[in-house]
Amino acid sequence: MAGIYLLFLIPVCILLYLWLRVRLPIFRLPCLLHALTGYYCPGCGGTRAVYALLHLHPIRSFLYHPLVPYAAEVYGWFMLSQTIERLTRHRLRIGMRAHAGWLWGALGIVIVNVIVRNGALFFFDVDLFDLIPLLI
Repeated sequence: MAGIYLLFLIPVCILLYLWLRVRLPIFRLPCLLHALTGYYCPGCGGTRAVYALLHLHPIRSFLYHPLVPYAAEVYGWFMLSQTIERLTRHRLRIGMRAHAGWLWGALGIVIVNVIVRNGALFFFDVDLFDLIPLLI
């Protein structure tokens, strides 16, 4: 049911953003961990990644935070496969099933992302977020 609600909520939010130019100031709050330590938390770049994905820049979205396109792809396939299976009254058994592997994959993506970003800062003094606009 949550997937169905998201399926309708996301387009409504996009339309509100595009037509009314609604700006929520909560998305402009800085990361407390980054402000205090200079290192990135596991969620840093997520909002920019969502913004890039909504503007049809999947590569930029992946570079900002790889969990966002991963989650969008898993969600999209889950909803599409479940819809097809239900429309065919379970004759086509292609519906994606939820299992822990998808969550473990997401956790692995977050851990690797944090290690790469903060490793580049710690060992090479390179902020990868500054390089992303130059790459694309």
